[in-house]
Formats: sequence, C-alpha cells, structure tokens
Amino acid sequence: MDSDKNSSIPGRRIASRLNSETSHNQTTPNFNGKKRDEIFRACEARDIHALASLCLSEGGLMQDDLRQAAWPILLGYDPNSNHLTGSEWTKMPVHDDEEQVKLDVDRSFVHYPNCQSEKELDGKKKQLSELITKILRKYPMLCYFQGYHDIAQVLLLVLGVEQASSALERISLFRIRDYMLPTLAPALKHLHLIPAIIHSSDRKLYRHLSGTKPFFALAATLTLYAHDIQEYSDIARLYDFILSHEPVVSIYLFAAVILSRKKELFEIPLDEPEMIHFTLSKLPHPIKLDGLISSTMELYSTHPPEKLPFRVWKKIPRSSVLKTSRDLSLQAIPKEAMELLEQQKRDIRRGELREKAVRVMWKYRRPAGSIGLAVFVGVLSYWIMRNESSTMPVWRLFWGRFRSTFQRL
Repeated sequence: MDSDKNSSIPGRRIASRLNSETSHNQTTPNFNGKKRDEIFRACEARDIHALASLCLSEGGLMQDDLRQAAWPILLGYDPNSNHLTGSEWTKMPVHDDEEQVKLDVDRSFVHYPNCQSEKELDGKKKQLSELITKILRKYPMLCYFQGYHDIAQVLLLVLGVEQASSALERISLFRIRDYMLPTLAPALKHLHLIPAIIHSSDRKLYRHLSGTKPFFALAATLTLYAHDIQEYSDIARLYDFILSHEPVVSIYLFAAVILSRKKELFEIPLDEPEMIHFTLSKLPHPIKLDGLISSTMELYSTHPPEKLPFRVWKKIPRSSVLKTSRDLSLQAIPKEAMELLEQQKRDIRRGELREKAVRVMWKYRRPAGSIGLAVFVGVLSYWIMRNESSTMPVWRLFWGRFRSTFQRL
C-alpha cells in the first residue's frame, strides 16, 4: 500500500473544492482560514494527535469537507479502499434484524436535513437503509439496536454514501461493539461509570442522585448522542470530538452534562427520583458544546478511568471496546474485533451462569450449609471462568443435577 497516496490524496482532493454531495457543508458560521489550513496539514501528515487537538478547539473541524478528510484518519480506514458496492451486498443472507431497520429508517431524518422534498427524503432513507443493511449482512454476528440508525444518519449526511459505509463499519466494530451484542448488559456496565465520575467530582451531587440509577443515560450514550441532539451543526461538531478520543470519553461527556445541570438538579426533591430520571434523560436544549467538551476533558484528565471508585473500571471486561480501543493510533483490523466480540459473548455466558449459581444458593440456602455453599459457588465460578466455552455442555448437565439435588433438601 502506497503511504504517500494514503496520506496526501484525500486531503488535497477535498481541499480543492467544497463538497457538493451534501447541502450541509457550512456547519460553523465563522470561517477560519488559518484553522482550515491547520486541519488539512494534519490530515496530510495523518497526525491523529494534531487532529484531536483541533477537534477540541472552538467549532471543532468546522465544515463537512474538512470532516471528510479527517474522520477516516480518526477512524483508521483508507477512504480509497474497496468496500461493498453495487449489488454485492444484496446477495448476502438476510440479517435477522432487517425488519426493525426498516421501521427505524421510516422514522429517520426528523430534525435534519431541512428543506427537502418528499422525493429527496425518500432517496435519503433508501441510502440509509442500504448503508445499515450492508454492515449487518457483512457482519451477521452484530445485533442491531434501535438508535443505530441515528449514528448511521450522521455519517451519511457528513461523509456521503461511499465513505459512510467504511466509517459505520469501523464505528460498529471498534466503538460501539459492546452495544451490538445479544444483550444490553455490557452497555449498562458502561453507565455505572457515570455515578463513579460524579462521586469523584462532586460528593454532594452524587448523594443527591444516589437514589436514581444511571439508566437515564442509555439512549444518549447508545447512539453517541445522535438520538438526542436536534441540530445538524451540533451533532457534526460533537462527532469531531467523540471520534478523536477513546470511546470512554463519551461516557465522561454525559457526566459533564450532569455536572453542568447541578443547580437544576438540586431543586428537585430527593423523594422525587422519577423527576430526576426524567430530567437527566433529556439533554439540555440548546446545548453548549464547546463548554461541555472542555469540562469533559477536565473530568477525564482529573479522574481517569483507572482511578474511579467502586472498582467500576475493573468490572469492565478486558474485551470491551472501552479497554481495547483506547489507542486511536493502533490500526486494528475487523478480524480482531470479531474475535473480541466472541470473547465478549463467552464473558456474558459465564456471567449469566454465575448469577444462576448465586440465585440457587439464595433460594435453597440453609443456615448450617450456607457458608459451605457460598465457598462452593465461588470455586464453581472460578472454574467456569478458567475453562471457557469448552465446559459449557458439562456445566449444563451438572447444573441440572445440582439444582434438583437442592430442590429435594
């Protein structure tokens, strides 16, 4: 592969013109020529650190033609590489979730783009449906979730049809893989980082929110905020930030949103957790992104994941994207992501088996035998963890006998 070709052509090609494929190019009103040149120089050098710094500055990457040069670098793909085109993907087996995709696509493009005819809107929906279906058929082990189409919609509008496919593939495999498993359990583990971040930053606010589970953040974090942000310029600018930093920073962003609203939250009585949940489930509008991004990075720097309380970071599996996608400069390949996904599935199965063992211990507990049973369950859990999936058939047989024995006690 020619490194000069990969590093120089995308930036120079796009620099020579404003993109004509999308009508949303001007996403920042203040045109900054000097910053524009800095962005293209960083793209030509494929300098991820320089791009990340520029994404933190006011307005981010400013315009969509600049994003078309920068996002492929941040996501680690070559915009000139081959991907599924034409009718190739239509010959692949149908994915189980395609009916849900159709339902969600029918509800897409609500807030943006604006001023389009029904015909143009139908065309965009067709492109969006094909974009999502391509990825699901190429990677049938991925599970679609409602809100995935919101992410795909942003990529389609910013990057255009051709580039959006590669971008969505990389995001699916290396940024939101935890959300595309058969269960949302890994996503819920992500959310438990939020109270830990709040605890580290503001104990008083943490105590005020302690009666509310962090599930209020699920929709926003699951969709990388695309479901909740209504302005195209805002979501494009926010994606500059999200894509230029490791995945866990997206969780810190929600914590920063909570901290920015603490005055409002303190006004809600402690005996109204439902109102707290409702308030936090909606992002503020309008949203002041540059200030929130600055606060997010301060939180991340002051309270890094490894130092968060309650062992929340340790509870995140090693196969999670939060731990495997920390270094953006590493050029991971899809095969690695698929191996990690299979590991995650095994981790989930082991966790479910441990939970079953604990439930049986509780249900059939006896005062005299509770300590011995607890030790047994601990040893059993360790054995499950060490022996991976090869033990599953043996475990299932043993589990049935173990349960029937205790039912006779």
